[in-house]
Order: sequence, then structure tokens, then C-alpha cells
Amino acid sequence: MKPENIIAVRAKKKIYREGNLCIKVFDEGFSKADILNEALNQARIEETGLNIPKIHEVGMHEGKWAIISDFIEGETMASLMASNPDKIDEYLEKFVDLQLEIHSKTCPLLSKLKDKMNRKISETTLDATTRYELHTRLEGMPKHKKVCHGDFNPSNVIVKPDGSMYVIDWSHATQGNASADVARTYLLFCLEGKTELANKYLNLFCRKSNTAKQYVQKWMPIVAASQSVKGNEEEREFLLSWVDVVDYE
Repeated sequence: MKPENIIAVRAKKKIYREGNLCIKVFDEGFSKADILNEALNQARIEETGLNIPKIHEVGMHEGKWAIISDFIEGETMASLMASNPDKIDEYLEKFVDLQLEIHSKTCPLLSKLKDKMNRKISETTLDATTRYELHTRLEGMPKHKKVCHGDFNPSNVIVKPDGSMYVIDWSHATQGNASADVARTYLLFCLEGKTELANKYLNLFCRKSNTAKQYVQKWMPIVAASQSVKGNEEEREFLLSWVDVVDYE
């Protein structure tokens, strides 16, 4: 794996291209269980028929764990949005339609979103009263079994030259309530400082899916709290601000 073949660098991992293959190499010390879980998620999502890179191998490369899958030739939707600001609305339509397609699928062997969120809320630094309120609200939310990407943002959508779209990075995939997944995407836009785009996305998704915006908003503090246990301090403060402003019923 040569340095000139690096196509992306993420926290604790590097992604290389070798011919038609994409090789994601994890740093030493990265949780083996998390790596194998990511590969398992991706293999299970393959079976839904969604357009995603197919896994070829999971193993050791130059002493480090790696996941080898298809390399998808194309440009990220994030890059296209940045290069063509006049087409933002057009890309956003496709982005929402793609998320709706994901939510139309079921995958019974995926981890449950509710279980993951309960665990994450318990790991936060929030006081016991706030954690209790969040657990209670989560318990009261409708329970669904839809495929949720967990990190659905334009950077994880590859648009091929023929216009077809592929979704990458399924490490956070779960089954559960789609509105929680939408709340996560909304907060990801906000974390990038794209509040106007976040609101436009939320309005569009709610219109296309016939979902009340207030319903998605009820998920915001739950999702923000569960996401606050990772990331840098600035992100944690932003996410926890969504928890602080909520009025609990």
C-alpha cells in the first residue's frame, strides 16, 4: 500500500485504492471487535440489495487490520454540492430519496438502535436526572425495524459518472426508528455549520415521508446525547446544548 494510493484519511484509519479495490486500514490498537462488526454490518446490508461496496476480505495487511471492498469510482455528493451550489436543491432531493430507500429496507440481524442509544446515554457525563429523562423519552418512542445508516451525510454518498449512487461507511448501521436517523443527519449538517441546509433537509424529508417535523425534533435530544460520548470537546458541547434546551414532558 503506497502513500500515493491514499484516497482518504480518517481518525485512526487510512483508506487506499488498489485497482478496483478499496482497502480501509485501521491503526494499531483499533478495537478488533469494532472492525469485525463494521464488516458484518456491511455484509448484512449487502443482502438488502442497496447500492453499497461489496466486501471481499477482512484480514491483516502489513500488521494492521483491514477491510477490503469494491472501490466505487465517482465523486462524493458533498464535493458535488460544494462545486455546484446552484444545484443544491437537486442534490438534496436525491439525497433524501436515497435515505428513504435505505429506510424502506429491513435487516433483522442488525443491532437495535434503541439498545445502542440506551447504552450511549448511560455513558454520557449528563447528570442522573437528565439521563433518566432521556431513557424515559427513548422508551416511549415508537419502535420500528427500519435500516438506519447512523452517519448518513453527503460525504458518505458516492455519485458515479452514470448518476447512480452508492452509500459507504456502514459502521454505525442499526435497525430502528427512521426519524432518529433523520435527527442524526440534521445534527451532522448543524455540526458543519450548515444550519440553513439542515433545515431545508429536514423540511424536505418530512414532506416526502409525510412525517411531522415535531416528531423528528423529539428525537433530537436523545440522538444528541447518545452522540456526545464521542468526538472532540467542541462537538460534545454543541451536542449537549441540544439536550440542555429541551423541555421534557
